[in-house]
Amino acid sequence: MFRPIAEAREGAIGAARLSFTFDGTPLTGRSGDTVAAALLANGIVACRETPVSDTPRAPYCLMGVCFDCLVVIDGIGNRQGCLVTLTEGMRIETQHGRRHLAEVGQ
Repeated sequence: MFRPIAEAREGAIGAARLSFTFDGTPLTGRSGDTVAAALLANGIVACRETPVSDTPRAPYCLMGVCFDCLVVIDGIGNRQGCLVTLTEGMRIETQHGRRHLAEVGQ
């Protein structure tokens, strides 16, 4: 579905590959990609659920305006995946509903 333009060109040299997990599943991404881009490139579209109806949401604007790409990164919720650069070993999880105040210090 989503594929980086550089991979579509014949003979393109790709960026370094990084390992990360999404909901415990090991995946790989490219160095320099955002979390949202890495998820989309791996076929992951739903990365959060709305607080009221648990409706799955996917990255939409990819520039930090819509907040539909909220994920939990390394245990910290409400992170905008489109604004965070992917790093080696990152643990990314689906954000279920809203972040609770008890989690703020964690």
